[in-house]
Amino acid sequence: MKTPISALSFIILLIFSCSSAASADDHEDFLECLSEEFRNHSSISNLVYTPHNLSYSTALLNSIWNLRFTSGSTPKPQVIITPEHESQIPTIIHCAKENDMEIRIRSAGHDFEGLSFVSKVPFVILDLIKISEVTVDAKAKTAWVGAGAILGEIYYRIAEKSPTLGFPAGFCPTVGAGGHITGGGYGPLMRKYGLAADNVIDARIVDVKGRILDRKSMGEDLFWAIRGGGGASFGVIVAWKLQLVDVPEKITVFRIHRTLQQNATRLIHRWQYVAPRFDKDLLVYIEAGRTSYLTGRADSSRRNITLGATFSSVFLGGVDRLLPLMQQSFPEFGLVREDCTEMSWIQSVLYFQGIPIESSLDKVLLNRTIATLYMKGRSNYVQSPIPEKGIEGIWKFYYESEAEDSAVTFFPYGGRMAEIPESAIPFPHRAGNLFKLSHMVFWQAEKARNTERFISWTTKVYRYLTPYVVNSPRASYFNYRDLDIGVNNNEGKTSYAQASIWGLKYFKGNFDRLVRVKTIVDPKNFFRNEQSIPPLHSRWTNEEN
Repeated sequence: MKTPISALSFIILLIFSCSSAASADDHEDFLECLSEEFRNHSSISNLVYTPHNLSYSTALLNSIWNLRFTSGSTPKPQVIITPEHESQIPTIIHCAKENDMEIRIRSAGHDFEGLSFVSKVPFVILDLIKISEVTVDAKAKTAWVGAGAILGEIYYRIAEKSPTLGFPAGFCPTVGAGGHITGGGYGPLMRKYGLAADNVIDARIVDVKGRILDRKSMGEDLFWAIRGGGGASFGVIVAWKLQLVDVPEKITVFRIHRTLQQNATRLIHRWQYVAPRFDKDLLVYIEAGRTSYLTGRADSSRRNITLGATFSSVFLGGVDRLLPLMQQSFPEFGLVREDCTEMSWIQSVLYFQGIPIESSLDKVLLNRTIATLYMKGRSNYVQSPIPEKGIEGIWKFYYESEAEDSAVTFFPYGGRMAEIPESAIPFPHRAGNLFKLSHMVFWQAEKARNTERFISWTTKVYRYLTPYVVNSPRASYFNYRDLDIGVNNNEGKTSYAQASIWGLKYFKGNFDRLVRVKTIVDPKNFFRNEQSIPPLHSRWTNEEN
């Protein structure tokens, strides 16, 4: 049943009628615009939330993973909109442009720096949570997924259709497909099949003019840019078409912890030489830090802190094939059959979340509830093995109080990642990289007053790593967004030189092409955030949206 325009206008305007005149003007005009533009649509009152709506806080907080951006001083959106269909998005873009309101696009809220739901200027959150349909064609080995779908649902729907199909995306099932894929998206199948973005074959995006485009109509330059270059710089990505990949009926996993007393340092040092050269079917990554954090086993006392490294593996095959590979390439590790478990690919998704593999798949993988923490993360890339003394220096940081819930992760490259040219998509970190080195620190609400101490700890580690990681420019992973490496201006224009400070770290030489694409598709820089691709100013002043 359609709602008459007069009633629809009343419903929408009633949402914000309690707001003060000083703060209501922008979003009052924005919502008035929506009420007029949706004249021929069903009521959208259940899609719109303002601070004076009882459901506003729930709509805002349900998809925020990093609690650093939930404080009272954090800027909040004047409006949250949860469209149910891509056809509603052009109107939202139009009304935001007409009323000088920024749009932040959120798929599931796993944002390291809150850029999908925080802005320092008046803004609207366009939350894609309801655009989350996943349609799998097992015969064609493809799937269309809504940008608001979470990885868990993608994996679940694939497994429903076939036990021998998968998709090379991340470990965490509550991460949203929209942001994950458009930033690259790595996971346990990366050395075999590359990134999630490497396996996108079509997409649908709403551009600044309100046009709904697919690969053919958007053109190859824009299609290139949104696969690893950050789609929020170019428009609203509403769906991806994925190329699914083959996985065996049984894979083999292990997770083994070694303390410093069990030669963890030497094993990490040796791992650097062998892990990037393993068979493509084998991925072994490392998380290093306090044993209590990595294993869940408490230290005997605060004065007796145990440090170590957890070696985790996914092998696309059975244990009988894995053991000879490990014994040949990494005999120092001493892997034995009892360390290994065979399971299906979909069960491994649960395994790496620490969830019993016998658990109900739908209850786990379709659950959007996210574990919320305060956190800060940073990333680097390594092309020459870090010497043992360098690794020993990393351990020293883990005796500090801020490192109680922290880890440094060594994630191996090589395999398929070394075969794909660095200009194939905007993600450039390919051949020559041994591994990605990231460090993250987490803390609870009772320590929120010490947030700056935790952030400073990550900065100290980042500085220490300087001699051992890629420099000139330093390299970082776009999905591990880090505003400490550089930002755009909140208002006004941002020069190429200013944006390149952070842009070259994420994209290397691909940054220039991203800027050229941005200048063509969004010359007035409507889609923007602190680390969005800027247009070139010469075109910015001459082009009309």
